[in-house]
Amino acid sequence: MKIAFVMFDNFTFLDLIGFYDCITRLKTMGFKQDLSWDMCALSETVSDDRGLSVNATKVNTKLDCYDLLFIPGGMGTRTLQHDYSFINWIKTGKEIQLKVSVCTGSLILGAAGFLKDKKATTHPNAFKELDPYCLNVEKERIVDEGSVITGGGVTSSIDLGLYLCERLSSSEIRNQITTQMDYPYGLQSI
Repeated sequence: MKIAFVMFDNFTFLDLIGFYDCITRLKTMGFKQDLSWDMCALSETVSDDRGLSVNATKVNTKLDCYDLLFIPGGMGTRTLQHDYSFINWIKTGKEIQLKVSVCTGSLILGAAGFLKDKKATTHPNAFKELDPYCLNVEKERIVDEGSVITGGGVTSSIDLGLYLCERLSSSEIRNQITTQMDYPYGLQSI
């Protein structure tokens, strides 16, 4: 399984890293040896909403070769949802089997047309912005619509990562990951 972690200027780092830390443990803890990932962006370096910079491993590369697309949220989504070039880049991942977002990353999934006729969630402050893109906005931490999964506000990134660990493996493996992370909120099924 190959994961594309999408990054852009003014994303929220915890949105990205909470999910990233959980899901990549499937490989680093020896559960899924075929797991690989790239940090994908339209520029070589992006900065989060507080100025922390990070380098992309894939720059302006089509997203169609991945199995999982992950999009974090952040203030940058407010303008990027209307950015024709950025959304067209995201649309290159339309055939990806599993599309995942946390927080306002769902606005990007919606702008790309991936939430049409699906329920979704986002940060509570963005429910009204998300509404035109989807069938129904749910006030839940995680909404699983099969091929599209959305997570709520910033801290739900960890819960979403653990949820995907279970979905891609088992509850036993998810529990081993939560124990290793010393995460007391993820020991029961989500």
